[in-house]
Amino acid sequence: MHALVVVILMALELYTWVIIGVAVLSWLLAFNVINYHNDLVRSIWNGLNALTEPVLRPIRKIIPSLGGLDVSPIILLLIIFFIRQLIQDNLLYATLGA
Repeated sequence: MHALVVVILMALELYTWVIIGVAVLSWLLAFNVINYHNDLVRSIWNGLNALTEPVLRPIRKIIPSLGGLDVSPIILLLIIFFIRQLIQDNLLYATLGA
């Protein structure tokens, strides 16, 4: 059971970095630091977008538009941090109680 919890926590940590990568890449694309017409950039963008868009889309439907500012990655990161803390606290409680 402990190994499964560790794998879930590692997956959440990895997904956190994917979300941060999408946010940074979107800024770089928006400010024309990198070019979307580059094949490598386009494939990285499409891959990261495919990983995050199914989770971010429902958040974008709930959160109102803030004039071009997309706060859905921040909301998702807060949700992931909450879930990670909840899992870690329950794991600590289970090990202390045993």
